[in-house]
Amino acid sequence: MKSHDLKSNEALQAYFSQRVQKLVTKHGKAVVGWDEVFIPGVPKDIVIQSWRGAASLAQAASQGYQGILSNGYYLDLGWSTARHYAVDPLGGAAANLTPDQQKMILGGESCMWSEYVNAENIDSRIWPRNAAIAERLWSPQSVTDPASMYARMHVISGRLELLGLMHEKYYRPMLRRIAGPATPEEFAALQTLADVVEPVKDYAREQLAPAEPTSATPLNRVVDAVPLESDTARRFGDLVDRYIASTCHDADVEARLRAQLALWRDNDARLQSLAQRSFLVKEVGQTSQDLSALAKVGLAVLDLIAKGAGATDSWKAEQTAAIQQIQKPKAQLLLMPAGAVQKLVDAAGAGGGCAAAK
Repeated sequence: MKSHDLKSNEALQAYFSQRVQKLVTKHGKAVVGWDEVFIPGVPKDIVIQSWRGAASLAQAASQGYQGILSNGYYLDLGWSTARHYAVDPLGGAAANLTPDQQKMILGGESCMWSEYVNAENIDSRIWPRNAAIAERLWSPQSVTDPASMYARMHVISGRLELLGLMHEKYYRPMLRRIAGPATPEEFAALQTLADVVEPVKDYAREQLAPAEPTSATPLNRVVDAVPLESDTARRFGDLVDRYIASTCHDADVEARLRAQLALWRDNDARLQSLAQRSFLVKEVGQTSQDLSALAKVGLAVLDLIAKGAGATDSWKAEQTAAIQQIQKPKAQLLLMPAGAVQKLVDAAGAGGGCAAAK
């Protein structure tokens, strides 16, 4: 820095980027750098890859730099596929750019940090959610229907499995090792619970770790085995939405909700014997109890609606408080149907879509 009269770290990085850029372009390649390279003095033919977001990407484009968006496409954050699908490189601040400036945005790229993946679960952390991100990047901005996207993603998932990917097949073997010796009924109870939980989101796993993780920490817990998105919880949420949209008059949907909630209510009792033998199952014991308690709330709401009696404010407040406790992470897991049951509670309250519906 002294020999080149560089006054700051930013100036040093600009100097470094310029030297690397010359070496790379000499060999017919294009330079791509993260947001940190977007500083005064950087050559215009460097492509900015934005992890910071749409505003950073739009700022670069407005100053004549080509750009790629990665913010919103980090697979390891555990977001729902629908949330990734809603992110568009030309959305947000980029929507306010001129047409010529928008042409500077080349597209996007999905990314993944890999502290919590191994050879066994890595496919499940990438696929099939990454296929939806790919579709987002090649689709018109007007294509935004998540229900349609999920239907196509299900088909693509089957095709990926035929190609040899293990994003579906890894699941049961991991759960079987977690369970250890188990009866078919015990294992079914474990899978019923595992099917409705997801790992905590963003970078909360590090914050909630029982001990500081290292590269030697085994990835053998329920949080390592379950998919990043629960299809069972999503389908349950869709059923709740359909039920409320019918002002709680759809008897078929009500029957399906009751059957699912009854299964969850009784599941903890079926899991207890296994939890006493497997310390890895015992770790999710509180979550199992929470699932049972949540199901009881859901069934109680359906009973109130069936009787034509709206929920009182005090009852609604009591159930909401209970659900809020259930929604708190335990064993670095989230119980995903909780939000949908809260919708039922809200709909049954005064002024809700299901209040005194029958």
